[in-house]
Amino acid sequence: MTAQTLLLGQTLRFTADPFAEGPAAASHDSAGGILIEEGRIAAIGQGAQLRAAHPQARVVDHGDALLMAGFVDAHVHYPQTAIIASWGKRLIDWLNLYTFPEEMRFGDPAHAAEIAGRYLDLTLANGTTTVCSYATIHPESVDAFFAAAQARGQRVVAGKTCMDRNAPEGLRDTAQSAYDDSRALLRKWHGVDRLSYAITPRFSPTSTPEQLEALGALWAEHPDCLMQTHLSEQTDEIAWVRDLYPQARDYLDTYEAHGLLGANGLYGHAIHLESRERDRLREVGAALVHCPTSNTFIGSGLFDMAGLVAAGHRVGLATDTGGGSSFSMLRTMAAAYEIGQLRGTALHPAQLLWLATVGSARALRLDASIGNLAPGMEADIVALDLASTPAIAQRSTRAQDIWEAVFPTIMMGDDRAIRATWVAGQRLV
Repeated sequence: MTAQTLLLGQTLRFTADPFAEGPAAASHDSAGGILIEEGRIAAIGQGAQLRAAHPQARVVDHGDALLMAGFVDAHVHYPQTAIIASWGKRLIDWLNLYTFPEEMRFGDPAHAAEIAGRYLDLTLANGTTTVCSYATIHPESVDAFFAAAQARGQRVVAGKTCMDRNAPEGLRDTAQSAYDDSRALLRKWHGVDRLSYAITPRFSPTSTPEQLEALGALWAEHPDCLMQTHLSEQTDEIAWVRDLYPQARDYLDTYEAHGLLGANGLYGHAIHLESRERDRLREVGAALVHCPTSNTFIGSGLFDMAGLVAAGHRVGLATDTGGGSSFSMLRTMAAAYEIGQLRGTALHPAQLLWLATVGSARALRLDASIGNLAPGMEADIVALDLASTPAIAQRSTRAQDIWEAVFPTIMMGDDRAIRATWVAGQRLV
C-alpha cells in the first residue's frame, strides 16, 4: 500500500478568484486535513473524517496552524542574495554598483552552488516553495540553481540572463552565444523533474536588437517555455530605452518587434505603462509581476494593481530579491497592501494570499500543479502560525473571522510565522 501522510490544522484554499468573487472565493476549515500520497494531495476535507477514512496514514498535527499552498515568488534574482538591502541607489546605479560586481562571481561553479543553496534555504524558511529566478550570464549559474532545487524536490523556473551591451565586459555575451547557451540549458533542464526553463533577456537596455531577435527566435522554437524580462520599472530607465531604441513606439515595442511578446511572457514591474502597452499585454495574455518591496526600496513607483486586474491582466507577486528588501512573501504581501492603500484601493487578505499563491502560479502557467489545495495538486504546503510573536498574538486573539486572524501575520509576520514548509509531500522546514 502506498504510504500516506495526513496533515491536520486549519485549511485555506481557493475555489474562485477573490478579485472577482471577494472573500467568498476562499474556503476555510478550522479543523481541516490534507491527505498526501506520492507527493500530491489525495484529498482535502475535515480532519476527523479524513483520519477515520485513512487510519493507516501517518498523522502530522499542526494544531491551530493555518495550512495553505506554499508561496510562489514569480520574479527573483537568486545571484543577488548576498547584496540584499544595499543602501541608497536607484535602478541603473544599483546595477552598476552592486549587482554587476556580484554577478561577476557566478562563473565559479562552487560560488554559484553556495549561493543557490543559501537562497533556496532562506526562501523555504519563509514558506516559499516555488520561485522564478534570473541567473547570470554564466551557464554555471543556471546549472547550480537547478541542481540545488532538484536536490530539494522543488518546482522552480529559471534561465540564463542574457546581456550583450551596457554591462561590464565580464558580464556580456553575444547574440549568438546567448542563443546557443540558452538553447543548450533549455534542452538540458526544461521538463526535468520539477524544473522549467525561462528564456531570459535581462531588459532592453542591456541587449542589442540582434540579441533580442535571437532570443525571440529561440522562444518561437520553444513556445511552451516562459520568457521573463523587465518592463517600465523606472522613469529614467524608460527614457534610456527611448534613446537606445528611437524607432520603437514604446518600451514594450522593443520586445514586441523582436518576437518577445506573448502569452507565456513574464514582465516584471510594469509600473509606468502607456495605454498601448496595457492593451497589447492584455490582448496577448501576458503576465505582469508586482514587486512591491523592490518598487519602494529603490524608488520606482506604485503599481496599479486595481486598474490592471480590473482590465483583465494576469498578475503575480514577487520579492524581486535582491532589489526587493525581503525574502519573505509575507512582507511582500504587506508591501502590496501598503502600495494599494497609497493608490486608494485596500487589498483584502484573501486577495493578498491569492496573489502570493494562485495568482503567481497562474502568472507562471503552473496553476494546474501548484498554488492551491485541491486533489491532484502537488503537495507544496506551508503551515502558518497565526500567533508567532506577542504582538501578532495579542491582535489575532481578538479576531472575529479567519481574515482578521490572518491579516496581522500578513502585515507583521516573518520566518517565525512559518511552522512548517512541505515540498512535494516532504517536510523541509
